[in-house]
Amino acid sequence: QVQLVESGGGLVQAGGSLRLSCAASKGSVSTHTMGWFRQAPGKEREFVAAISRSALSTSYGDSVQGRFTISRENAKNTVYLQMNSLKVEDTAVYYCAARLSYSIATRATEFALWGQGTQVTVSS
Repeated sequence: QVQLVESGGGLVQAGGSLRLSCAASKGSVSTHTMGWFRQAPGKEREFVAAISRSALSTSYGDSVQGRFTISRENAKNTVYLQMNSLKVEDTAVYYCAARLSYSIATRATEFALWGQGTQVTVSS
């Protein structure tokens, strides 16, 4: 239903920052719980962060806790992932995902709608 487009990926040095954006080209982000996941070659898709429809609840994967921040601007139909203190291990394709629910979710199988992904590469 909702079409998602990620942007903001690129090459960054370790310790640097990037801000990813997930915009809905169609549909409304405000009616969806949103999440960010990442996947490196040969590895399973990993939960990064999620945010509820009202933004009252957020959740983060242990590997990014304290470094990444998820936020949303429903008026702009956009979700963000601010990534600070980036590590080489953060290198992956980052995906934005959505599900029609008021409650937060942290598993990839709980999200039905996905963007195409944006590459984040952290160099040492």
